[in-house]
Amino acid sequence: MPPKRRAPAPTVAKEPTPRRSALAKEHNITASTESEIREAFSLFATSDKPPFLPSPSLRRALTALGVPPAPSDLKDLLEVADPDDEGEISYEAFVAVAALMLGTKDEGGDAHEKEIDEAWGLFVRMGGDGDERITMAGLRRVAKLLNEDVSEQVLKDMVMEANGGRGIREGVGRGDFVGVMTRAGVFR
Repeated sequence: MPPKRRAPAPTVAKEPTPRRSALAKEHNITASTESEIREAFSLFATSDKPPFLPSPSLRRALTALGVPPAPSDLKDLLEVADPDDEGEISYEAFVAVAALMLGTKDEGGDAHEKEIDEAWGLFVRMGGDGDERITMAGLRRVAKLLNEDVSEQVLKDMVMEANGGRGIREGVGRGDFVGVMTRAGVFR
Protein backbone atom coordinates (compact mmCIF):
# COMPACT_ATOMS: atom_id res chain seq x y z
CA MET A 1 0.00 0.00 0.00
CA PRO A 2 1.45 3.44 -0.92
CA PRO A 3 2.16 5.90 1.87
CA LYS A 4 -0.60 8.34 2.72
CA ARG A 5 -0.12 11.87 1.60
CA ARG A 6 -0.26 14.52 4.20
CA ALA A 7 -2.47 17.48 3.65
CA PRO A 8 -0.48 20.64 3.11
CA ALA A 9 -0.15 22.82 6.18
CA PRO A 10 -2.60 25.68 6.18
CA THR A 11 -0.99 28.95 5.28
CA VAL A 12 -1.62 31.96 7.38
CA ALA A 13 -2.16 35.01 5.25
CA LYS A 14 0.04 37.85 6.35
CA GLU A 15 -1.44 41.26 6.26
CA PRO A 16 0.62 43.34 3.90
CA THR A 17 2.55 46.02 5.67
CA PRO A 18 1.76 49.38 4.18
CA ARG A 19 4.56 50.90 2.17
CA ARG A 20 6.00 54.21 3.22
CA SER A 21 5.35 57.07 0.87
CA ALA A 22 8.09 59.41 -0.26
CA LEU A 23 6.69 61.98 2.17
CA ALA A 24 6.88 59.50 5.06
CA LYS A 25 10.45 58.64 4.13
CA GLU A 26 11.38 62.31 3.86
CA HIS A 27 10.13 62.96 7.39
CA ASN A 28 11.31 59.62 8.79
CA ILE A 29 7.88 58.40 9.88
CA THR A 30 6.20 55.04 9.45
CA ALA A 31 3.31 54.40 7.09
CA SER A 32 0.97 53.94 10.07
CA THR A 33 2.10 57.26 11.55
CA GLU A 34 1.46 58.95 8.22
CA SER A 35 -1.99 57.35 8.21
CA GLU A 36 -2.70 58.86 11.65
CA ILE A 37 -1.46 62.24 10.43
CA ARG A 38 -3.66 61.99 7.32
CA GLU A 39 -6.68 61.19 9.49
CA ALA A 40 -6.05 64.19 11.78
CA PHE A 41 -5.59 66.42 8.71
CA SER A 42 -8.84 65.22 7.15
CA LEU A 43 -10.80 65.91 10.34
CA PHE A 44 -10.23 69.65 9.99
CA ALA A 45 -9.41 70.07 6.28
CA THR A 46 -11.60 71.81 3.74
CA SER A 47 -13.11 69.88 0.87
CA ASP A 48 -11.37 72.04 -1.74
CA LYS A 49 -9.23 70.41 -4.41
CA PRO A 50 -6.55 70.02 -3.15
CA PRO A 51 -7.75 70.07 0.44
CA PHE A 52 -6.00 72.35 2.90
CA LEU A 53 -6.09 72.90 6.64
CA PRO A 54 -7.21 76.36 7.74
CA SER A 55 -4.35 77.85 9.78
CA PRO A 56 -6.53 78.39 12.88
CA SER A 57 -7.21 74.62 12.92
CA LEU A 58 -3.53 73.64 13.25
CA ARG A 59 -3.70 73.45 17.06
CA ARG A 60 -6.85 71.29 16.98
CA ALA A 61 -5.41 68.93 14.37
CA LEU A 62 -2.19 68.47 16.36
CA THR A 63 -4.23 67.95 19.53
CA ALA A 64 -6.23 65.25 17.71
CA LEU A 65 -2.88 63.57 17.01
CA GLY A 66 -2.07 63.61 20.71
CA VAL A 67 0.63 66.29 20.49
CA PRO A 68 -1.02 69.53 21.52
CA PRO A 69 1.37 72.43 20.99
CA ALA A 70 2.18 74.75 23.85
CA PRO A 71 0.73 78.22 23.27
CA SER A 72 4.26 79.59 23.05
CA ASP A 73 5.15 77.09 20.27
CA LEU A 74 2.03 77.59 18.17
CA LYS A 75 3.23 80.80 16.51
CA ASP A 76 6.50 79.14 15.43
CA LEU A 77 4.65 76.09 14.11
CA LEU A 78 2.30 78.32 12.11
CA GLU A 79 5.28 80.13 10.60
CA VAL A 80 6.68 76.78 9.45
CA ALA A 81 3.35 75.41 8.17
CA ASP A 82 2.07 78.65 6.60
CA PRO A 83 5.15 80.81 5.93
CA ASP A 84 3.32 83.21 3.59
CA ASP A 85 0.47 83.71 6.10
CA GLU A 86 -2.13 82.69 3.51
CA GLY A 87 -4.40 81.16 6.13
CA GLU A 88 -4.14 77.65 4.75
CA ILE A 89 -1.78 74.73 5.32
CA SER A 90 -1.09 72.08 2.70
CA TYR A 91 -1.05 68.41 3.59
CA GLU A 92 2.70 68.26 2.98
CA ALA A 93 3.35 71.18 5.34
CA PHE A 94 1.09 69.60 7.97
CA VAL A 95 2.99 66.30 7.71
CA ALA A 96 6.26 68.16 8.30
CA VAL A 97 4.94 69.91 11.42
CA ALA A 98 3.18 66.79 12.74
CA ALA A 99 6.28 64.64 12.20
CA LEU A 100 8.33 67.23 14.06
CA MET A 101 5.89 67.26 16.99
CA LEU A 102 5.60 63.47 17.07
CA GLY A 103 9.39 63.15 16.95
CA THR A 104 9.71 65.55 19.87
CA LYS A 105 7.13 63.55 21.78
CA ASP A 106 8.93 60.26 21.10
CA GLU A 107 12.36 61.64 22.02
CA GLY A 108 11.16 63.02 25.29
CA GLY A 109 8.79 60.20 26.16
CA ASP A 110 10.66 58.92 29.20
CA ALA A 111 11.56 62.40 30.41
CA HIS A 112 7.97 63.52 29.82
CA GLU A 113 6.57 60.59 31.79
CA LYS A 114 9.06 61.25 34.59
CA GLU A 115 8.01 64.91 34.71
CA ILE A 116 4.34 63.90 34.98
CA ASP A 117 5.11 61.34 37.70
CA GLU A 118 7.10 63.89 39.71
CA ALA A 119 4.40 66.57 39.51
CA TRP A 120 1.62 64.10 40.32
CA GLY A 121 3.64 62.65 43.21
CA LEU A 122 4.25 66.12 44.58
CA PHE A 123 0.54 66.94 44.62
CA VAL A 124 -0.45 63.56 46.03
CA ARG A 125 2.24 63.61 48.76
CA MET A 126 1.61 67.22 49.70
CA GLY A 127 -2.06 67.42 48.91
CA GLY A 128 -3.47 63.96 48.75
CA ASP A 129 -5.30 62.10 51.43
CA GLY A 130 -3.62 58.75 50.86
CA ASP A 131 -5.99 57.59 48.14
CA GLU A 132 -4.12 58.73 45.01
CA ARG A 133 -6.51 61.65 44.52
CA ILE A 134 -6.06 65.35 44.99
CA THR A 135 -8.78 66.58 47.33
CA MET A 136 -9.98 69.99 48.52
CA ALA A 137 -8.20 69.50 51.84
CA GLY A 138 -5.04 68.57 49.98
CA LEU A 139 -5.24 71.64 47.75
CA ARG A 140 -5.66 73.81 50.84
CA ARG A 141 -2.46 72.29 52.29
CA VAL A 142 -0.53 72.85 49.05
CA ALA A 143 -1.72 76.47 48.83
CA LYS A 144 -0.72 77.02 52.46
CA LEU A 145 2.72 75.43 51.92
CA LEU A 146 3.27 77.70 48.92
CA ASN A 147 2.05 80.75 50.86
CA GLU A 148 -0.68 81.31 48.30
CA ASP A 149 -3.87 83.04 49.38
CA VAL A 150 -6.47 81.14 47.37
CA SER A 151 -10.17 81.43 48.14
CA GLU A 152 -12.29 78.37 48.88
CA GLN A 153 -14.38 79.08 45.77
CA VAL A 154 -11.30 79.13 43.52
CA LEU A 155 -10.17 75.78 44.96
CA LYS A 156 -13.64 74.32 44.36
CA ASP A 157 -13.63 75.65 40.80
CA MET A 158 -10.19 74.10 40.23
CA VAL A 159 -11.39 70.67 41.38
CA MET A 160 -14.63 70.88 39.38
CA GLU A 161 -12.85 71.94 36.20
CA ALA A 162 -10.16 69.29 36.59
CA ASN A 163 -12.56 66.40 37.18
CA GLY A 164 -15.05 67.42 34.53
CA GLY A 165 -17.70 68.57 36.98
CA ARG A 166 -18.08 65.23 38.77
CA GLY A 167 -18.20 66.92 42.15
CA ILE A 168 -15.97 68.25 44.90
CA ARG A 169 -15.92 64.95 46.81
CA GLU A 170 -14.68 63.10 43.74
CA GLY A 171 -11.35 64.92 43.88
CA VAL A 172 -8.89 64.90 41.00
CA GLY A 173 -7.47 61.65 39.65
CA ARG A 174 -4.18 61.28 37.80
CA GLY A 175 -5.79 61.26 34.35
CA ASP A 176 -7.70 64.44 35.13
CA PHE A 177 -4.52 66.04 36.47
CA VAL A 178 -2.54 65.17 33.34
CA GLY A 179 -5.36 66.48 31.14
CA VAL A 180 -5.46 69.84 32.90
CA MET A 181 -1.69 70.22 32.87
CA THR A 182 -1.53 69.28 29.17
CA ARG A 183 -4.24 71.76 28.22
CA ALA A 184 -2.42 74.44 30.22
CA GLY A 185 0.75 73.71 28.23
CA VAL A 186 2.71 72.55 31.29
CA PHE A 187 3.06 69.04 29.82
CA ARG A 188 3.44 68.57 26.08
